[in-house]
Amino acid sequence: MILGIDEVGRGPWAGPLVVGAVVLGGEIIEGLTDSKKLSKKRREILDIEIRQKAQGFGLGWVTAAEIDEIGLSQALKLATKRAVEQIAVPYHEIIIDGTVNFLAETSKGKYVTTMKKADLLVPAVSAASIIAKVARDNFMTKQDDVFPGYEFKKHVGYGTVVHTTAIDNLGITPLHRLSFAPLKKYAKLSNKFKKNNDSGNLVNETTKQIGDSAETVAANYLMKMGHKIIDRNWKTKYCEIDIVSQIKDVIYFTEVKYRKSQNQGGGLAAITPKKMNQMKFAAEFYALSNKIDDTNLRLSVVSLYGKPSVVDVFLEV
Repeated sequence: MILGIDEVGRGPWAGPLVVGAVVLGGEIIEGLTDSKKLSKKRREILDIEIRQKAQGFGLGWVTAAEIDEIGLSQALKLATKRAVEQIAVPYHEIIIDGTVNFLAETSKGKYVTTMKKADLLVPAVSAASIIAKVARDNFMTKQDDVFPGYEFKKHVGYGTVVHTTAIDNLGITPLHRLSFAPLKKYAKLSNKFKKNNDSGNLVNETTKQIGDSAETVAANYLMKMGHKIIDRNWKTKYCEIDIVSQIKDVIYFTEVKYRKSQNQGGGLAAITPKKMNQMKFAAEFYALSNKIDDTNLRLSVVSLYGKPSVVDVFLEV
């Protein structure tokens, strides 16, 4: 079986880099092609079908801060490694879209074939392209609520006129890649936001971004424990779930709780009976919405503290 790999988000000025990895096995999914050639609606339909039918899939995320710290080349290797680590099913070959073997420095490098336009020619790579694109686009769309005025939903972080104008008017955010040439002039600024009269909004945005960063740390922690990340920041008008993950046939619904320091009390203190009921409802609603058997659902909590965030406790509740 082939493990297909493709990345999304190499060129944007803002947002994460995401690598998709998919093993389709013998499954045939009609309409697979390069994600960029599909409409948003068609990508989202195929994303659901891929997740349901693929033998295995994974998503490797690298944040803007990590890209700035280690550089884009190393970030591509790291995101690919994180995606592949989530694949628990066997495969005999790895095909990466493009000309660079991002796994060359790992034990899996010898199984890699690089191929130009593999996202057009190899179904597993097409599938990887699609799930990575949908996941990243959904993440960037949600950032509109965190950073209003940047129109991330429209340009998903790319250097468009709208995006450039927003940066000129509002400054940069923690989503921005300061190591990229167009943004380097901002790197020396001590304050990543232009001060405005609405200090309350500024505090809320910063707090929300810290929370998003903590969720990324929690997701990486779960992956190291063998979890496959299925969804992040899943929301409806009725409920929301921070992280949905899977080990074998068990689905975990994880609440992420962050505190600045251990002196503020552990995040587990926030899991009250009322919160437990909300988590249970959200898990059951997710299972119903995604046609998942609700007999193997688990609720869990990851508690973190500090900056950068450190996992304090992981607990099934």
